[in-house]
Amino acid sequence: MNKTFVWGSAVLGIVFIAVAIYYWMTPAGSLATFMPGYEAGVLVAHFKHGLASLILGLALLVVAWFTSGPKRA
Repeated sequence: MNKTFVWGSAVLGIVFIAVAIYYWMTPAGSLATFMPGYEAGVLVAHFKHGLASLILGLALLVVAWFTSGPKRA
């Protein structure tokens, strides 16, 4: 596949994993207002949003890994 696709999916995978960590470490009231799950005054972290972001990030890294392999003859 195209190397741009491989690098793009790898970078997006890392970004989504970072977003998952951000969700788990930040209470809902302290999230950026444009992030899904923002609720003013709520002190609970959004575990499900972080888990979904982690799964998506890992899936993108797997896609990057499998598409970067050698081409078949």
